[in-house]
Amino acid sequence: MFEKFKFTAGQIGNYCRSAERDLVIARKSQIPEVIFRFTYDALLKLAIAACAQSGLRAKSRQGHHIELIRKLAEFLDDEDVEILGNQMRSKRNWDLYGGGTIISAKEAKEYFDWVVKVFAKAQKLFDGPNRRLNL
Repeated sequence: MFEKFKFTAGQIGNYCRSAERDLVIARKSQIPEVIFRFTYDALLKLAIAACAQSGLRAKSRQGHHIELIRKLAEFLDDEDVEILGNQMRSKRNWDLYGGGTIISAKEAKEYFDWVVKVFAKAQKLFDGPNRRLNL
């Protein structure tokens, strides 16, 4: 699912900025489905950035979102990232392929707040020569 790859600091920075941008969109929205979707995308992009920081490039294959979430949980030594991340993935898939699901404002806010905490915890992965996350 992953291959070794040497990313430049600029590439890693681009991945981080993309994840941050999605989190900002989620923060500014009032629509629960938009908050949820951009929060989930931010989590995935954070996982991609963390993998890039560790010299791993994800291959786009069936199940790669599961593996990205698992890797992020491993890097952060936090099993909740895998559990809640996959919960989000499942809801997103049901919404996309299962005819839709309702995301409440409360649920969207809870996921958003949790992902903000994951971003804060992930900060340690990006300290040093490449860049810091801007939350």
